[in-house]
Amino acid sequence: MSDTGATVADFELGRRALLEITSAASIGAPAGSIDEGDGTVTVYFDTTLAGYPGWRWTVSIAHVDGEEPSALETELTPGDGALLSPAWIPWVDRLADYRAAQDALGAEEDSDEEADDDDADEDDFGSDVLHGGDLDGVDIDDDLEDDIDDHIDDDEELDGLALPPAGVDEADETEDEADDGGPEQPEFTGGDKRAK
Repeated sequence: MSDTGATVADFELGRRALLEITSAASIGAPAGSIDEGDGTVTVYFDTTLAGYPGWRWTVSIAHVDGEEPSALETELTPGDGALLSPAWIPWVDRLADYRAAQDALGAEEDSDEEADDDDADEDDFGSDVLHGGDLDGVDIDDDLEDDIDDHIDDDEELDGLALPPAGVDEADETEDEADDGGPEQPEFTGGDKRAK
């Protein structure tokens, strides 16, 4: 940027115009000017606003013959290296990108599942880890058979104890046996033994 065309009066006019839209604390030092042609000059000021590194205050000033210069436009514009928001992308394009990403993610998960299935099939037919029921030198089948045999032996021992079935009390069993013999006759000791 060159200072061609801008005068001290232009910078003073520019600062006064900026004070109508912002505080004096946000306006920094003059940062150059550009002659736009046709009697228009643009002056720049550094900005001290937090969050706007590389931005600058911009004032366009018109010079018309026979009239006082006047401010045409005031704004905050990005300079070289200014922090800018990303370019706007239409919703339809963002939606298409989202769907493509979801499809790619689904395809990746499907391929992972197929790889897991292939690994499982390999183990079923024998791999370096699993050979005919052996895992790290332990015969799984033999240990399982021993556990089943022990369980069967325990059940046979329980059968020999003649325990009542679950949920049946011995008192209930005695009553059942008494019922089998017919009704019990009450015992009377002394007194009148008449039946009621």
